[in-house]
Amino acid sequence: MKNRYCVIMAGGVGSRFWPLSRANKPKQFVDAMGIGKTFIQMTYERFARFIPKENFIVVTGVAYKDLVLEQLPMLTEKQVLLEPCRRNTAPCIALATYAIKQQNPDAVVVVTPSDQLILDVPAFEDVVKQNIAYAAEHDALLTIGITPSYPATGYGYIEVAQGDDAIRKVTAFKEKPELAKAKDFLQAGNYVWNSGMFVWSINAIDQAFQQHLPEIKGCFEKCIIEGATQQLINTAFEQSQSISIDYGIMEKASNVFVSPADFGWSDVGTWGSLYDQLEKEESGNAISGGDALLYESDACLVKQLNTGKLVVVDGLSDYMVVDTDDVLMICRKDSETRVKELIEDVVSKNRHLS
Repeated sequence: MKNRYCVIMAGGVGSRFWPLSRANKPKQFVDAMGIGKTFIQMTYERFARFIPKENFIVVTGVAYKDLVLEQLPMLTEKQVLLEPCRRNTAPCIALATYAIKQQNPDAVVVVTPSDQLILDVPAFEDVVKQNIAYAAEHDALLTIGITPSYPATGYGYIEVAQGDDAIRKVTAFKEKPELAKAKDFLQAGNYVWNSGMFVWSINAIDQAFQQHLPEIKGCFEKCIIEGATQQLINTAFEQSQSISIDYGIMEKASNVFVSPADFGWSDVGTWGSLYDQLEKEESGNAISGGDALLYESDACLVKQLNTGKLVVVDGLSDYMVVDTDDVLMICRKDSETRVKELIEDVVSKNRHLS
C-alpha cells in the first residue's frame, strides 16, 4: 500500500448549490446530505480504506486551508497544497503530481473531486483497486466511467471501445450533450459518464505532461524542486495557463483507458440531483437538516442548515425550500436552468451573499 496515493481536488466553489454553498464555505465542506459528514470527509473515508493517511494530498484554495485541516484533522499541513487562484484541473494535478514524484517516483495515484456521492462503497473500492493494479503495470492513463442510467445532459460522456473487458480503450471524449444526443449515447450502449476520477502511475502522468503540457510541467516541477514554498507555488500558478486535464491531456493522449462501472455515483451538482439522492416520504418530499411539516405538498425538497427553525409548507408541488442563517430560497426545483439564473441574479445584486 505504500505506493498508493490519493489526490483530492477541493478548490471548487459549488455555485449551483447556493445558498448552502458559499464562497467562504463551498459545497465540499458542507453537510449537504444531512448525515453529519461533509462531502470531503466522505471522500477521504472512501479512499482511506485502502490508501495510507500519509499518502493523501488535498489541493484547495488558500482560503480553505483551515477548513480542510478542521474537517480532515488526520492530515498534516504539508499534505494540503494551496492554489492562490483558480486555473482549472491540469495545474492543480501538476502541483500534486510533482509533489508526489519527489516523495515517491514509484507511486500510483488516484485523483478525485472532493464533492461526489458514492452509494456502494465496496463496489467502488473494487473498481479503484483494479485500476490501481492496472496502472502499476501499464503505461496508461485511466479514468473511471459511470454506466449511464438516463440521458443526462449535465455530464460529459466517454465513448468506449467495444468489448467486455473491465478496462477498455477510450475512443473519444464528448462534451455535455443536448437531450437528443444524450438519448443517442444511451441507446448506443458504449458511452459512459465522465466521473472526473483518474488513476495513473507517476511515470505515466509525468510523460503525459511532458508531451502535451510541457510548460505546465516545467512550472510546477521547478516549483517543487526549489522547495515548494507558497510564494513559489503562487508564481507557478500565475505563470500557468488555465486548462482542464481532460482537454489538455486526456483528449490528446493515445494511452487513455476507461473502466465502466456502476456503484451509485452522483456528482450532486444541482439541487435536483441532491433531491434524487435523499430519502423521501410517501408523498415524495425530502427533508434534510432540520424539522419540517408539509401539508398537501408533494415532491418537495426542504433543506435547512443550522437554522433551528420549524419549516411549515402547505400546498406546494415540486418546490424546494432552502433555509440558511441569512437566506431563505423558495422556488420550483424542476427547472435547473431557471434556478441557476435566479441564483446568479441574486448573487450579482447582493455580493455579500455570494
